[in-house]
Amino acid sequence: MKSGICATVLLVTALLGAGALNGCSQPSPTAQPEPVSSGEERAERDPDVLKLLYGRAAVTLNPHLATGYQDFEAARIVYEPLASYSAKGELVPFLAAEIPTEENGGIAADGKSVTWKLRPEVTWTDGKPFTADDVVFTFEFIRNPQVAAATAQFYEGVESVEAVDSNTVKITFTEPTAAWSVPFTGQTGLILPRHVFEEFNGPKAREAQVNVQPIGTGPYTVLAFAPGTVIYSPNVTYWGGAPAFRSIELTGGIAPYAAARDVMRTGNADLANNIQVEASALKDLEKDAQGRLITTFGSSVERIMLNFSHPFAKTEKGERSSSEVPHPYFSDIRVREAINLAVDRDAIAQTLYGGTGRPVAQLLVEPAQYATSTIPYEYDLERAKSLLDAAGWVDTNDNGIRDKGGVEMEVLFQSAVNPVRQQTQAMVQKSLEELGMKVQIERVRVDDFFSANPQQTNSLNHFFADMQVYSTGSESPDPTTYMSWWTCGKIASQANKWQEPNNARYCNPEYDQLWEAASKELDPEKRAALFKQMDELLAMDVAVIPIVHRAIANAVSNTLTGLEPTPWDASTWDIKNWQRASEAPES
Repeated sequence: MKSGICATVLLVTALLGAGALNGCSQPSPTAQPEPVSSGEERAERDPDVLKLLYGRAAVTLNPHLATGYQDFEAARIVYEPLASYSAKGELVPFLAAEIPTEENGGIAADGKSVTWKLRPEVTWTDGKPFTADDVVFTFEFIRNPQVAAATAQFYEGVESVEAVDSNTVKITFTEPTAAWSVPFTGQTGLILPRHVFEEFNGPKAREAQVNVQPIGTGPYTVLAFAPGTVIYSPNVTYWGGAPAFRSIELTGGIAPYAAARDVMRTGNADLANNIQVEASALKDLEKDAQGRLITTFGSSVERIMLNFSHPFAKTEKGERSSSEVPHPYFSDIRVREAINLAVDRDAIAQTLYGGTGRPVAQLLVEPAQYATSTIPYEYDLERAKSLLDAAGWVDTNDNGIRDKGGVEMEVLFQSAVNPVRQQTQAMVQKSLEELGMKVQIERVRVDDFFSANPQQTNSLNHFFADMQVYSTGSESPDPTTYMSWWTCGKIASQANKWQEPNNARYCNPEYDQLWEAASKELDPEKRAALFKQMDELLAMDVAVIPIVHRAIANAVSNTLTGLEPTPWDASTWDIKNWQRASEAPES
């Protein structure tokens, strides 16, 4: 298999440069692509080549070892789940022959199991048949603690996965659950081939060459992989028929504005993924554009996290930001409430986001049945000052900074490098300094900030700062996994190598009880009410400060058609349907 891939790699070396392409060796996870610049003049384009631009470079094409969204996006072109959710929240079959229902016997009445019928006569790109045993293996791979899969949290409620026959798979849950559709759906549910990965189901999982030379069932297959660039060609045996493009070039490490310009101004690319560009700059790019901005509002919320632990004190074991050592002032809810009142959501949304963001105070914004309307927000610096006064934080030495017990109110506010986030930081910094706080701004390399590497101390899960801002949301219309991120058992720590998502170190037993009840409740209305209570409790505790409901904003060429974006999967989820229009569509 490797020799065949390497021979093919030679054919595309000219596209990337002889020194740039090394598709026959495992790339270094720390290797960074050179920044790509683009001129204003439109280059001649081959209409049969699809060009995709991303802010981060793909590190792996194994979705279960993903280091970030860019890995899912790149892998989704090759691998497929049993099903995924459309923008309307409706399940769409991929490797499944049909969607399970109670009527067709797929969903058990007691809520403890679901049975999927698989699409027949599907093959992997090496010609081997896809069967239920591949679904079983994918579960074994994800649940293997030696693999440490990035997607393991989405399978925590699964007790077993059984191949009933070659085209039928049964999933049994540990408890009755309404979230039966979470496992094996969307970008966290992509199926791996047993015959390729079985020997790497263990501590050597990340050493497998197939992580960058995948064997999938999707519409395209990987021709070559290099840090920063992936080249794809059509899967000639694809069950859905031949895809439209002769080649796909996916390039990462492109600054958001440069990527948007390449699509909308110069026409040198077809899609710039999830661009976070200031509203005024986007408005300028949309004038006489060769592309359009497609916005999809889902569950993504830009939020400010407050550290409930002390980021600079160490435990006896040398751990920083440990829940054993409370934060010197954020442990007081009055201080957290003051911070919340000092965030001008309306100004941030209007100035920085425009049509790609809406001011918000709730964390759970979609689907609509789970969103509460009882969480208000306001911008009130005078009330914030009164709260800090009441908490005993006053300026005793007339240096302009509040203090208490000899401790001055200083905060380190970090985020990934991004112009919009830096301006968000600056706007919040100005308000906090008006309150009498000293704010130091920290900008972290994007790949470091979102890193899952236990050694990367600048990551958002290490959270060696007082405040941080970023965006994330639920992977599925079902919020069970997403809302578990604030439970006590999900606190990121040295013991779990900072792999758990509760980076605020928030812990409230009342919240845990609500989540446990919601995870087992089968009645839709009662379940929705529990999730709303959880969101309201997070707001009351100021466990998180939601600021903007963010859209997935993709810049798309006017010549590209067939896209039906969804917030519940990668932007490439329906790439099998994308085509080149003979003429630009009317605006």
